[in-house]
Amino acid sequence: MPTLTIVSHTEHYKKPDGSIVGLGPTVTEINHLLGIFETITHVAMLHETEPPDSALPYKSDAVTFVEIPALGGPRIKDKLFILKNIPKTLMIIHDAIKPSDYFQFRAPTGIGVFVLPYLIFFKSKKGWFKYAGNWQQKNAPLAYKIQRWLLMHQKQPVTINGQWENQPNHCLTFENPCLTDQEMLDGERVTVLKEKAIGKINICFVGRLEKAKGLDMFIEALDALSPAEKEQIEAVHVVGDGKRKHDYANQAMQTNIPFNFLGLLSRDQVHSVYKVSHAIVLPSASEGFPKVISEAMNYGCLPIVSNVSSMGQYIDNGKNGFLIDDVSKMNVKSSLVKFLTLSNDDFRKMVLINTYNSQKFTYSHYNNRIKNEIIS
Repeated sequence: MPTLTIVSHTEHYKKPDGSIVGLGPTVTEINHLLGIFETITHVAMLHETEPPDSALPYKSDAVTFVEIPALGGPRIKDKLFILKNIPKTLMIIHDAIKPSDYFQFRAPTGIGVFVLPYLIFFKSKKGWFKYAGNWQQKNAPLAYKIQRWLLMHQKQPVTINGQWENQPNHCLTFENPCLTDQEMLDGERVTVLKEKAIGKINICFVGRLEKAKGLDMFIEALDALSPAEKEQIEAVHVVGDGKRKHDYANQAMQTNIPFNFLGLLSRDQVHSVYKVSHAIVLPSASEGFPKVISEAMNYGCLPIVSNVSSMGQYIDNGKNGFLIDDVSKMNVKSSLVKFLTLSNDDFRKMVLINTYNSQKFTYSHYNNRIKNEIIS
């Protein structure tokens, strides 16, 4: 089998015993890539902070972590630190990629502004780029616009979220993998048994606790529901962390709806939240197609999400979820009301549709596509 070097901005942490753990979803994806690569070297950032519960270890010695400086930040000091460390970062990447058969670069990211040109213009190594963000994002940060333009005007494969008009041939529509084959089967069993009953409805939010992810709007929309509508909700489960967590908890108390702020959870714990929830709400300003949506759908959660990027290509409004156009408090509330007024029969029809689509989000499906469409 071939070998692979991945370059990303994925957060890694060192535990007290010296072992390295990294951002759970990315580490899990890389663990499964060992099905088609003999060894994987992951060049990424090591942070000197306590690892969150969601961080995971690599499951094989065939994955090697290589540290690059933890770059990024809004201050002028942070920008100067980036400039100072560009040569060092590129040298580490050069040495890591050189012995591998293929590379993968995960964009968009701050370091992409200087790493992408290096990989495109100065490296002849075979590989591909994974653009995990919103490929059609309006008002994107300048750094993201530069990276997207560079990716469109080079020849190596680029995997993106969604299918778009005038999409270059080398830009390939790929689903973001997030499920094992066993989890897909578990999801089918959970979904078949899931019922929607008045007073027993659970709703979840999974993501960073910040305005950009729409948590402000979600809580405000819940507060705008009528007393009768609020009584249908047993609990709202919030998974994630952020600087404003305490403020959000205080805001949630004013809604008279039970909230559980669960913090950062392990992968299995998040899946347990999906199993008891009937809907996942994510009225974010911009997304690609986040893994939390396809994971939640697998376990019978109807998505109530902003109609951005490729969301509308997987979610048919009113058929297998609800799309929010022009995200506002009243539009989020309107979608919540539509969900709450669904009969149990209609709810079950909608969630069962999503079980048929789970296979395309499995790691095995993703690996087969990488093998057949990129490295073959």
